[in-house]
Amino acid sequence: MSILTPDILAELEKQSIELPSWAFGNSGTRFKVYGTPGTPRDPFEKIADAAQVHKYTALAPVVALHIPWDMSDFGDLRTHAEEHGVSLGTVNSNTFQDDDYKFGALTHEDAAIRQKAIDHHFACIDVMDATGSRDLKIWLGEGSNYPGQADMRGRQDRLQESLQQIYARLGDDQRMVLEYKFFEPAFYHMDVPDWGTSYAQVSALGDKALVCLDTGHHAPGTNIEFIVMQLLRLGKLGSFDFNSRFYADDDLIVGAADPFQLFRILFEVVRGGGLNNPDVAFMLDQCHNVEDKIPGQIRSVLNVQEMTARALLVDRAALAVAQKSGDVLAANAVFMDAFYKDVRPALAEWRESRGLAGDPTAAYAASGYQEKIAADRVGGTQAGWGA
Repeated sequence: MSILTPDILAELEKQSIELPSWAFGNSGTRFKVYGTPGTPRDPFEKIADAAQVHKYTALAPVVALHIPWDMSDFGDLRTHAEEHGVSLGTVNSNTFQDDDYKFGALTHEDAAIRQKAIDHHFACIDVMDATGSRDLKIWLGEGSNYPGQADMRGRQDRLQESLQQIYARLGDDQRMVLEYKFFEPAFYHMDVPDWGTSYAQVSALGDKALVCLDTGHHAPGTNIEFIVMQLLRLGKLGSFDFNSRFYADDDLIVGAADPFQLFRILFEVVRGGGLNNPDVAFMLDQCHNVEDKIPGQIRSVLNVQEMTARALLVDRAALAVAQKSGDVLAANAVFMDAFYKDVRPALAEWRESRGLAGDPTAAYAASGYQEKIAADRVGGTQAGWGA
């Protein structure tokens, strides 16, 4: 008998994890971007690769775009995605790769540069109109490197003014999600360094502005699940960017660094009503520098699925009794019992019952797709950072 009850399987069947188009392009470190055979050369090939992840997992029916990296005829791209069994999702803006933005974009002292950055976001909303996308995601690589370099308060005021203009341009069914990052590329201060700053900025805008929580964008030791709980409690958690890190920056496969942390995060998602909630989007934000990209994305969505299953296995009735009685060890044991359950055999059996491969990674490897794209995609310019 499976350890996953019909109720749990019903929740897992509804789970959807959005893939980032840029994860299928080349990436690397600050020192080198690495090329690999078969890397997509345009957004259409990125979508085709993303569709492979959904084909073998049934977990990834949506692909996020990055503008201008994915500039295209969006009507054709939307049709192409639908033909491959996926749809186009979150539109990500880019105000961190233009020389004009060296000292800021939405926060810049120069009103003309701020307007250029605002106009870029207007263009992103136009893309959303063409693709049917709901969410505009904004991450700002803005801040300063030295004390005294910038007027931090003035930058917050300018950021709010800029965001207000972008927010006013959103359609009735569109949203803005504001991501935060506590350091890099600025090292003294970032203009949106933490969930509190993002929350303060979006709360001043309205109901269609929410926080995007990137699981890798926190200082070491940060209790991320507490932030998840609080944003769900406040009704301001709009989306996740799932990834992980060991030291400084993020973008590794989610759950690779600390699977227990991912479990704890997903428990709070379940506890707070965020699982399979259309108002809380699950998305990956990763770059695969040394591993193959499609298998890396397959592994990532499976990690989220596995930890979701474990989070759903927590005996919440027993947990509540232990918490109310102050039985510290019993409460912790309830958590650990669920975390240590190996759900992988049950998930493999369930996948097979749905006509999927029990081992999606092995099935993809046996399909020959990787070898085919390596042979076919010769010539042209491979997609990567900045393309």
